[in-house]
Amino acid sequence: VSESEREREAKNIAPYPGPNKMRDCYCTVNLDQEEVFRTKIIEKSLCPFYGEDFYCEIPRSFRHLCFYIFDRDVFRRDSSIGKVAVKKEDLTKYHGKDTWFPLQPVSADSEVQGKVHLELRLSEVITDSGAVSHAASRFALSLSHSLSLPSGSFWPNRSEAKKTKVKRKTNNPQFDEVFYFEVTRPLSYTKRQFDVEEEDVDKLALRVDLWNASNLKFGDEFLGGVRVPLKVLGQAGVHDAWYFLQPRDNGSKSVKADELGSLRLNIVYTEDHVFSSERYNPLTELLLHSAHVEPVSASAAHVLGEVCREKQEAAVPLVHLFLHYGKIVPFVSAIASAEVNRTQDPNTIFRGNSLTSKCIDETMKLAGMHYLQVTLKPIIDEICTEHKPCEIDPVKLKESENLETNRENLRQYVDRIFNVITTSGVRCPTVMCDIFFSLRESAATRFQGNHSHMYTAVSSFIFLRFFAPAILSPNLFQLRPHHPDPCTSRTLTLISKTIQTLGSLAKSKSVSQEQTICRWFTLHYIFLESPCVNQGRNRFGMKNFKKRWFRLTNHEFTYHKTKGEAALCSIPIENILAVERLEEESFKMKNMFQVIQPERALYIQANNCVEARDWIDILTKVSQCNRKRLSTYHPSAYLNGHWLCCKQSVDCAPGCTPCTGGLPANIQLDIDGDRETERIYSLFSTYMSKLVKMQEACGSKSVYDGPEQEEYSSFVIDDPQQTYKTLKQIISAVQTLEQQHAQYKRDKFRKTKYGSQ
Repeated sequence: VSESEREREAKNIAPYPGPNKMRDCYCTVNLDQEEVFRTKIIEKSLCPFYGEDFYCEIPRSFRHLCFYIFDRDVFRRDSSIGKVAVKKEDLTKYHGKDTWFPLQPVSADSEVQGKVHLELRLSEVITDSGAVSHAASRFALSLSHSLSLPSGSFWPNRSEAKKTKVKRKTNNPQFDEVFYFEVTRPLSYTKRQFDVEEEDVDKLALRVDLWNASNLKFGDEFLGGVRVPLKVLGQAGVHDAWYFLQPRDNGSKSVKADELGSLRLNIVYTEDHVFSSERYNPLTELLLHSAHVEPVSASAAHVLGEVCREKQEAAVPLVHLFLHYGKIVPFVSAIASAEVNRTQDPNTIFRGNSLTSKCIDETMKLAGMHYLQVTLKPIIDEICTEHKPCEIDPVKLKESENLETNRENLRQYVDRIFNVITTSGVRCPTVMCDIFFSLRESAATRFQGNHSHMYTAVSSFIFLRFFAPAILSPNLFQLRPHHPDPCTSRTLTLISKTIQTLGSLAKSKSVSQEQTICRWFTLHYIFLESPCVNQGRNRFGMKNFKKRWFRLTNHEFTYHKTKGEAALCSIPIENILAVERLEEESFKMKNMFQVIQPERALYIQANNCVEARDWIDILTKVSQCNRKRLSTYHPSAYLNGHWLCCKQSVDCAPGCTPCTGGLPANIQLDIDGDRETERIYSLFSTYMSKLVKMQEACGSKSVYDGPEQEEYSSFVIDDPQQTYKTLKQIISAVQTLEQQHAQYKRDKFRKTKYGSQ
């Protein structure tokens, strides 16, 4: 499951209740109540524009995707203004659409998550007076994803309430308590058998509320509740089910639409249901054979690009799939050669949004991310912190600025960036160099009269589609955490435009440098840092946790008391034996992982689940080639003289659980190939009508030699017979997978019990 959001802007935020109506607002992205992303602060605005993108793989289940707007006051205190909460099942309704959402009030009674397990049983009781009464008996309770120290209260009506014992310091309390409630009837009640179906359900209901027990004067904190009508008991008189906790209706007046303001979002949410590899083999083999199909326009991969509404839709899973199987270079070379052969004007080579361009863009984005980091990040950071004016448009010049000074500032920045680009050839990833070599050869063969075209074919990607976009929007390429401020953004825009121009005119110095850029990839530099909580020992030998600033390079993993200070501890990368998650039960703390060294394990808590997974992934990547990597580990901590997972008493005992395994060094294997094939199947299934129309177009071109019919003119069909054959194979593979998905859903529906966990 993955999702991406673009926090575009907010409008009509409720003004600050003071003489200065403006607010300093930022937005957070939350899985339920867990924050996973935060935008920059937009100062002094009631209509803040963010324009920020956030993408993540979702590592756990969730009920709501939430967006909170906060206001930071002069004392740096944050107060919530409102929120947007989208249910998981509603995400598909807003998929890929710009949507304005009205902000809703943030109330403690509505911030609910977790679930509760109830068991109800009806039994008959005969009293001394002869009246019939009944009791709903046993409750077994379990709660997850809530605050600590919860207790429970239960009552069928306001006059009779019962309360469990308090379970302390746990997010998953097990109550296992039984409560009895009597339902009495008057002497005139003649029925011997209590009939649930005939009772007034509104009066006969069980309400369960969960509370966080507090010793403070403010009282207990509401965690959520559920109301269960006794009608669920049915004729059997027994009910056993899990329920999601629900917010409390406190009777407060509803907020009018747009009273708190609105937030514009673009949410993209994908959820893939992936089979085992053998189910995908026919479609995978058909796609991987694309580079060898003559002509390539008749291949399955090219057909996907023809039927998708946007070329980007097809390019992303195709590039991932071919990278995974190590066949990206022959595939891109084949489709690039075909596009070059169709190009009439050499000045427009690779300038359109074709399948070739999108595939190369995606390949550079995946393979070249660290190349960008080491090449551009230092100078981009400098530009964003110096705030030197570089405006050279006299109309936009501020009164305090000098045109010549600004022009000199801009020239210095451009010279430095152009120099680091043209001297970075030794760091260019091998897969990018191989693709650039193929582009150069195709252009040289097609346009033999002018050798400059074989270099502009390469520079159009290196400068125009790789470095220039990264300079323009560094936050999208992980060069900066947020979108730059307006002044810095203008500077980066001017630099990016200049670099694009130099790339377009690359016929002198830059042409000779192209040969340098297309060489070997020799440096793989990884840089990551963020605050986390790590475990140490106090003088009594007990474990404690302190907040530290962690920093990772391609040589060492260090932590510091604060950012910029000297390292308190340095772990050489070669000393990392494994990086694995740590079970929550070890310290009753979420989002924990362990960095295992020869002498001990370092226990670390990340700020959220997404950040924890990012740290595990990147630490695993940089240490995967260590010769002494472990094959087993302990998923829990060593406490009170034994390992909590396997109960062994020796602290150096071998691990009891297989390690999850390091990710291979080559990027082509750091991908789930079956998931990418599943995505491609989903695209083919979505555009099945276009596949059928393309078949009709092949038939029309085979039997009719006249002008091409307008409805078929959008398809590139060089060989109708070969294309028809490929389409037939695609449709057959897609229909087979559709049947398997349908059968899986039927089987799952039959096996799934309503009310199960």
